[in-house]
Amino acid sequence: MATTARVLCFVLVMVLMGCCCSAKIYQVGDSEGWRAKGGTYYTWARRKEFQVGDSLLFEYDGNVNDVTRVSSAFEYQFCNSASPQAVYKTGHDLVTLTEPGYHFFISSNHSQCVAGQKLVVFVVQYHQIPPPPPRKILPFAKDFKVGDSQEWRVPDESDFYAKWSEQKQFHVGDNLLFYYNYEVDDVLEVSGDLEFKSCDTSSPVAVHNSGQDLVRITKPGIHYFITSKTGHCEDGLKLRVLVRPLSRGVPNKMPLSPLDRLIKWLQSFRPQPHH
Repeated sequence: MATTARVLCFVLVMVLMGCCCSAKIYQVGDSEGWRAKGGTYYTWARRKEFQVGDSLLFEYDGNVNDVTRVSSAFEYQFCNSASPQAVYKTGHDLVTLTEPGYHFFISSNHSQCVAGQKLVVFVVQYHQIPPPPPRKILPFAKDFKVGDSQEWRVPDESDFYAKWSEQKQFHVGDNLLFYYNYEVDDVLEVSGDLEFKSCDTSSPVAVHNSGQDLVRITKPGIHYFITSKTGHCEDGLKLRVLVRPLSRGVPNKMPLSPLDRLIKWLQSFRPQPHH
């Protein structure tokens, strides 16, 4: 019995170590640290995949700078530090990412933030412990990085995104991930083929401009995306996707657990009533 208990404890420790050791620490900006430099942190962040449990290490001169965590893309874009979620100012700050989604960091020094000292990271749930999704949709959902390695920028060939889309099958519940330089481009969802073909940005359904946008597809049909930047849409920075209803083999019945199978087997021995 004692041997069994020791084995179970060892297995539990190894499982916990496996979960914890998977977390990573990213030094923001690598050797350049946390300072004002246009475009540095967009390029740095887009090459990484952040997961819940990972940490960001901010290295900087605490006498002249800080790290201000803000809650929205609006505050991030306009360097608004009036209502921060948190402020760090030690010069050596370790910030653990505890929730999935977007996380926004700026400098409270407005001129430094405007000069490029700001960071947005998109955090995904740890892949071995996925969040409990709504049934019938998310267990079968896929993430599509728009353009793959090309990402979302003016292509060399104007039909690049049309060809990219034709090679994929999109279903309700899937996600489109748009990665781009927010200082150069944005993502507008428009309502129809006319707006798509003419690059009409006057009445968008939605506007995304964080540089790392996740768009969940919730309805079947054709969805249209363009950019508002002059000339870029006309040069091919536009995307049309055909979304199919959810039909990837959703099971009609959930498989029985081992306990349920045991109970069902025992019930088969229940005496039948006499008539």
